Amino acid sequence: MIAMREDSAATTGLEPIAVIDIGSNSVRLVVYEGAVRSPTPLFNEKALCGLGREVASSGRLGEAGITSALSALRRFHAICRNLGVKNVQAIATAAVREAANGAAFITAAESALGTRIQVLTGEREATLAAHGIMMGFHEPEGIAGDLGGGSLEVIDIAGRRMANAMTLPLGGLRLIDVTGNRLDAAVGLVDAEIARVPWLAQGRGRSFYAVGGTWRSLARMHMDRSGYPLRVMHGYAVPTAEMIAFCEHIRSARKLTSLKGIAVVSRARRDVLPFGALCMERLLIALAPREVVFSVFGIREGLLFSFMTPDQQRQDPLLSFALDYARLRSRSVQHAIELTRWTDALFVPGGLDETPAERRLRHAACLLSDIGWRAHPDYRGEQSLNVIANAALAGVDHAERMFLALSIFFRHAGPSANTDDLPDGFRTMVSKRASRRARLIAAAVRAAHMLAVGMPGVLDDIPVRLDGQQLVLTIPQAYADLDGERLRRRFAALGEIAELQSVVAVG
Repeated sequence: MIAMREDSAATTGLEPIAVIDIGSNSVRLVVYEGAVRSPTPLFNEKALCGLGREVASSGRLGEAGITSALSALRRFHAICRNLGVKNVQAIATAAVREAANGAAFITAAESALGTRIQVLTGEREATLAAHGIMMGFHEPEGIAGDLGGGSLEVIDIAGRRMANAMTLPLGGLRLIDVTGNRLDAAVGLVDAEIARVPWLAQGRGRSFYAVGGTWRSLARMHMDRSGYPLRVMHGYAVPTAEMIAFCEHIRSARKLTSLKGIAVVSRARRDVLPFGALCMERLLIALAPREVVFSVFGIREGLLFSFMTPDQQRQDPLLSFALDYARLRSRSVQHAIELTRWTDALFVPGGLDETPAERRLRHAACLLSDIGWRAHPDYRGEQSLNVIANAALAGVDHAERMFLALSIFFRHAGPSANTDDLPDGFRTMVSKRASRRARLIAAAVRAAHMLAVGMPGVLDDIPVRLDGQQLVLTIPQAYADLDGERLRRRFAALGEIAELQSVVAVG
């Protein structure tokens, strides 16, 4: 009889961690595989409770919202117990910290959840939102906005540093409450609050990182309307002028149900959608950023980030993910690492052209190059492409994501493979240069595979080098039997793409 694994920790060796976020609109549980640089969710569930629906007008959390939230927390407690999660972190945001009965709710909530709940200050909420962006993007540079049901956090981020932050009372539920659900009455309120931020002009020409469920709903609608080929939210980018026009279209609609794409938005989220569109529209007008980049990383991921050491925080999120994935799916993670070094020889000074940004993508492609080896040989390319195109990658934009997907597709299908059968739009997401590099990296991996067959300890002994216009593979006498027609054919294909003469030297 086959021995079955008893728990998920046996697979990764990580200690699961749960984060429960009690917001003004939703209460959410996310159980992560571990507090690592590229976290993978094991479980994700939210309940739209509307805790903050009446806080602005009554100063109190509504009884219906309290009942719904406590029910969700009891369920989340049971789920964490069933999953064996020992580390449960719970936070509460604007509605709870502002409500007169917030402390009483926390007492009941801690009893339902079985753990302590931290009520965040506005400053702490902004810091965690900034950390979430740092977790999800490689060297982020711009202004982040995290829109919840009760507040909007606006943060200036430069790399791993938060320069400025401010909390504004502009959540969707709060605006509905204050204006009596009158969108026209909210325009002046939103403009007045945005005008209080003295450093918004610093956002001009930079990226705007949009966080929050309402804004992600806008992005889903935009994807649906434009026929976007991917359904990956993280890193989805829209030019500012286009997003302003889209927000104006949403908030000017007489009936939300008449809008194309509204079906992708949950019914419980639709009431706040026009107010979220208004907040984004007015903020973008004031900021004048270059683009809007949507993020699925927010305060929950920011909380994980805050638990990490400075060395962990400095790790590249893309390469961390690729290394972890190679460890789980490849024949040998050490071979994948050796591939990065072996291909480095092609891009030495005076060799093939490569920017620092392209180098990290090449290394990621090498690490991911063997994750499809268990699939049927006829479908490895297509399956690997779909896995990477839709993976929970961080630290890449969508064009870089598709570059990685195409690199692994060509690695299995061959660098000259026809891409006409790929989903519409995939090919147009990458530039001609990136497409050529994807084929080049694939050809290099295919040649290396003829030597090492996915196993470690071989490639370091069989170097490749550039000698003028020649690409030279030197096979030591101890490995002479690895020489053969198929190896030479694949090495010649690499030389052809690199526009170099390929030479195989044995002994």
